[in-house]
Amino acid sequence: MRLPWPHSLLWRSFLLIVLLLGASYVMWFQIYREYAQEPRTRQIAQLVVSVINLSRSALLAADSSQRLELLRELEAREGMVILPAETDDPLLPFTHGQQMAIVQEQVRQRLGEHTRFTGNLHGESGFFVSFRLDDRVPDDEYWLRLPAERVERLLPTHWLAWSAIAVIGSLLGAWLLVVGINRPLRALQEAAQILGRGEHPPPLDTRGPLELAALATAFNQMSQDLQRIESDRALILAGVSHDLRTPLARLRLGLELSGAQAEDLAAMSCDIEEMDRIINQFLDFARDQQAESPLSQDLSTLLAELLQACRLRGVKIQAAIQPEIVLPLRPQSIRRATSNLIDNATRYAGNESPLDISLRREGREVVLEVADRGPGIPPAEVEHLKRPFTRLEAARSNAGGSGLGLAIVERVARLHGGHLALLPRPGGGLSASLHLPAD
Repeated sequence: MRLPWPHSLLWRSFLLIVLLLGASYVMWFQIYREYAQEPRTRQIAQLVVSVINLSRSALLAADSSQRLELLRELEAREGMVILPAETDDPLLPFTHGQQMAIVQEQVRQRLGEHTRFTGNLHGESGFFVSFRLDDRVPDDEYWLRLPAERVERLLPTHWLAWSAIAVIGSLLGAWLLVVGINRPLRALQEAAQILGRGEHPPPLDTRGPLELAALATAFNQMSQDLQRIESDRALILAGVSHDLRTPLARLRLGLELSGAQAEDLAAMSCDIEEMDRIINQFLDFARDQQAESPLSQDLSTLLAELLQACRLRGVKIQAAIQPEIVLPLRPQSIRRATSNLIDNATRYAGNESPLDISLRREGREVVLEVADRGPGIPPAEVEHLKRPFTRLEAARSNAGGSGLGLAIVERVARLHGGHLALLPRPGGGLSASLHLPAD
């Protein structure tokens, strides 16, 4: 079974450091075993053999009456105890199993295969080694107890403990290092997502490593430049649109006082209304949507009121609204987006067949759908039409339309953390759905 490889930079960097530390630790341990462990075990074996040989020689050289005094002196000065051995004495293992097994093997090679070892004898712990005063007399066997600390201090177990602590400390430092690098990258990702939704992200922290600080500074500058460009464009659109309102009003007044024929008057009035509608779209597009604070609103009630106003204008609508859908939203922005969807559907589908408008919950989303029986949109043109000032070639032959309707809806959707979906409708037509997060 293939283990999944993490995709995040945090875990990839941390696992790489772990693998490098693990490889270096294994290499160090192999070098230690080769150049440090074996010499130490030979040193311990030599110590044990030397102590036994000296003790045996001292006991053999001493008179029988002086042996007891010699044993007491060895215990008092060197901490060594010599006891008579029995053939049925239990043999208990030592704490350092692998290393002590090597020591035992080397001691047996020098003292003989009859040499026995135990880590505890009659309730006393220590390093017990058996030896014979005379190899020709098997029953004349004794135990020599060396203090455990004299043997254990020669075993570098504390080195292993300190090495383990160093590895754990290194892993902790590596984790903190990787987190320190990942945190500003995550902040950059979140800021980019906010900027992509059309919002203004807060400035990134420019402290830290030089490369990350330079990246944060460049992003902050880019965000400020985009805000300034957006503000200048909005100012120009709003200014031009506002200046056009006055001559349009004079034209409308002049038409009413001109006394022209009814057909000509109606045609020119429609042109003026279309121009006024385009100007309104310019103003809506130029307006700062973030200036409106989100409020907890009943979207069902808001949509019902809007549809009632559309019906009064003669728009045929079939509605299916799920009641009591409450969520945080910007009411004016949602009204503009919904009105643009309805106006877009009416313009290109006509008013012969009613629009199907629905509001419902789908999992963790709220979907506001406007469906018509118009010519629809080719799937390849969907993303293109969400951009400002873009229209289908078929629509350009029509005098109406500014190419801002869907762009405004897309901006409002992203401002609320949602998206706009344009899909072909079964049986012909277009389904425009505004998807908003329910939470």
